[in-house]
Amino acid sequence: MKYLVLLGLMASFAPGAPAFAAEPAAPLLGTWTLDLEHSQIPPDQRPKSVNITYSDVGGGKWNSKVDVIGSGSGEIHATGTYPLDGSPAPSTGYNNVDTVAAKVPAPNVLVMAFYKEGMPRTTRIYTVSGDGKTMSETIVWLNINGKPEITTNQFNRVP
Repeated sequence: MKYLVLLGLMASFAPGAPAFAAEPAAPLLGTWTLDLEHSQIPPDQRPKSVNITYSDVGGGKWNSKVDVIGSGSGEIHATGTYPLDGSPAPSTGYNNVDTVAAKVPAPNVLVMAFYKEGMPRTTRIYTVSGDGKTMSETIVWLNINGKPEITTNQFNRVP
């Protein structure tokens, strides 16, 4: 269950965009799907699917859309539109996140901070590989015992 929560957090802030026939100008833009086969999530807790879509909506802002289909009947559909200067912006669709702040320090790197009622939830770093085919998501969070943990997920670009 905690992994579905983590994926849901991730999903609530991923930017949404249409599929691209060619490589996008910003390597992060487009749709990404979680590589379930190589996931660190225990098999009995893995969702059926996780898709993140990032899109540029102009004015220095991106939109993210995250869709998580859980292993049971649970689904999460989260979205947020935010400036890329680190300013906070609202996010909807995930009950543990209501605000996100994002920055792109390099064309292939997106750093996002997720908050609920002013309290930090997770920090996530999305990094696209040199060939543009895979994206890693590094999540920094506190576990149920208040201990810091770092988890990594791999995503594949959807053509």
